[in-house]
Amino acid sequence: MSIARIYTGGCQCGAVRYRVEGTLGHPHLCHCRMCQKASGNYFLPLAGAAREAFALTRGEPAWFRSSDIVRRGFCRDCGTPLFFDETAAATLGIALGSLDDPDDVRPVEQSGVESRVVWFAHLPELAESECNSGEGGEARHLAILASNRQHPDYDTDHWPPEEEP
Repeated sequence: MSIARIYTGGCQCGAVRYRVEGTLGHPHLCHCRMCQKASGNYFLPLAGAAREAFALTRGEPAWFRSSDIVRRGFCRDCGTPLFFDETAAATLGIALGSLDDPDDVRPVEQSGVESRVVWFAHLPELAESECNSGEGGEARHLAILASNRQHPDYDTDHWPPEEEP
């Protein structure tokens, strides 16, 4: 007997949440110019979820039809990119950064490499730092944590939490 894996995720503000039961197929980094623009980033990590294994658990995404065959789902409240929907496909593309645990799915391929930024191969050469480094240091980091309005990386019964009197 096999046990199906359950993936959950959603947008930054918590207005849209989803659940996938099963596997996420073909995890990859897409470098095409459309995915760059849709994510506001240099690439968009995606994987496919079988439509029958996918369910929205909170809210409804907004949609932008980026071509005749693809629409892209995002949160209308906070703007988080969530879905790549090639409407005739059997799967729905999930933006891997929207997973509650993005470490769960490792990309196996890069696509759209004709649009990959030329210096991408040099990322390992860049200096690294933690969030509490730089201007303001630890105090800035603690102030951000104390006022964080980002939805936690797990399902909640209600979001945002009710304000205390």
